[in-house]
Amino acid sequence: MEPFVRMEGAGPALFLLRGWMEDTPGLTAGITGREGGVSGPPWASLNLGLHVGDAAEAVVRNRALAAEAAGWDPAAWTCAEQVHGCRVHRVVRADRGRGSRDPESAIPGADAIMTDEPGILLASYYADCVPLLFHDPAKGAVALAHAGWRGTTLEIAARTIEAMEREFGSRPADIRAAIGPAIGPCCYEVDGPVIESAMPLAEALASAGGAPLDAMIRMTEDGKARLNLKEMNRQIMIRSGIMPSRIAFSFFCTGCRRDLFFSHRREGGRTGRMASFIGMRER
Repeated sequence: MEPFVRMEGAGPALFLLRGWMEDTPGLTAGITGREGGVSGPPWASLNLGLHVGDAAEAVVRNRALAAEAAGWDPAAWTCAEQVHGCRVHRVVRADRGRGSRDPESAIPGADAIMTDEPGILLASYYADCVPLLFHDPAKGAVALAHAGWRGTTLEIAARTIEAMEREFGSRPADIRAAIGPAIGPCCYEVDGPVIESAMPLAEALASAGGAPLDAMIRMTEDGKARLNLKEMNRQIMIRSGIMPSRIAFSFFCTGCRRDLFFSHRREGGRTGRMASFIGMRER
């Protein structure tokens, strides 16, 4: 069953982790779709990325619409620069709102952000890369990680789990994780440099007793490969100690479902960005 459930009603398209939210009062977690915003073509319409050429005022308005639809003050929206690396930043109260209205104030040089502070809504941006969401109900901690092929091969999922252990005292067995809508192997063909980077990790994950190699990377007759970043990240999480039963896995492919989501690859690089989001409300 698809864990990201579209919120009913008019307004911005939000796909919520309903199961998590029902289990934990005060938790908000999910990802946006592409509908219900104010951006014009080619970013139509709920573009949340300030770095893709869209008018800044439209993006800021879209972020406010998304936050308010999720029941949050837009001033709580907090995000990082995202450089396709694996650095994890701990968000504290003083960081609240960074990056919400302009890219210059975003947390620099980080692709994963985490906090145990209530009242902060973490956000991260995507158009095919894999959204990773984490929640430790025992410690009240949450995290997001942005995993493209570079972040995946740098094992940003493992780095995020390690940071939660170090900073919050989280135990991997207590953490639940979610892998959001992202491009699937059906739409993601890669060539030499990406294969050379991804293959050693996929082989190591397969030899560790996880998924078979061809479930993560499958070579094609022309020397290219079909890459399954979502499954690779799931296996990294499992190897890091998260129980398979505590990993929610989205079956949405952003390449196939361009009616719902943006796809950088399938739309020629000129499109908008969705945002994953997670936070605990103040009581």
